[in-house]
Amino acid sequence: MMLRRLWFLPLAVLLLWLGGFIWFLRAVQESAADGSTTDAIVVLTGGTERVETGFRLLEEGAAPRLFVSGVHPDSRLADLARGAGVDPAKLAGRVELGHAAASTRGNAVEITAWAKQRDVASIRLVTAGYHMPRARTELRRAMPRLQVQAHPVTPARLRAEGAFWQPRNWSLLLDEYMKFLGAELGLSAIFGGRRI
Repeated sequence: MMLRRLWFLPLAVLLLWLGGFIWFLRAVQESAADGSTTDAIVVLTGGTERVETGFRLLEEGAAPRLFVSGVHPDSRLADLARGAGVDPAKLAGRVELGHAAASTRGNAVEITAWAKQRDVASIRLVTAGYHMPRARTELRRAMPRLQVQAHPVTPARLRAEGAFWQPRNWSLLLDEYMKFLGAELGLSAIFGGRRI
């Protein structure tokens, strides 16, 4: 009798998972936050467009400072500036690099330490749109009072008309959705600094 009543549990889990995925797909297509300024711009590395966007926002006055989290240990500001076509001299004293993070959870820990040390209460977060939900989850867990304005960057592979719905991009979106669910459940803490 009990087993007959439990048949709906797998269906309920599947419906919850699908509903969450639909929400996730809408969230990853979120537009950038309004033009209000924040205490800092924070860029999560993972694509040159993210760093270029951060430099552009700094130049436009979106915030007085910029922090780039998860930078390769061998990279310096001059390297990032040259790669983005920006004069490094214009960034001196306004941009700091974090070299410790190796995962999204690591980004959150690194950003939290940096923000607390500098009394930063609000940031404009620059990362890929599909990565934004997980990044915000990890930041919320690490520093609940930090105000985060999303500034998603759409990678080239998702920018073309209809590319978002192409099967070749679904593996990326499904993989990121599962990582987001893991972050929501706190599983990233189990894996430490490793990528999940």
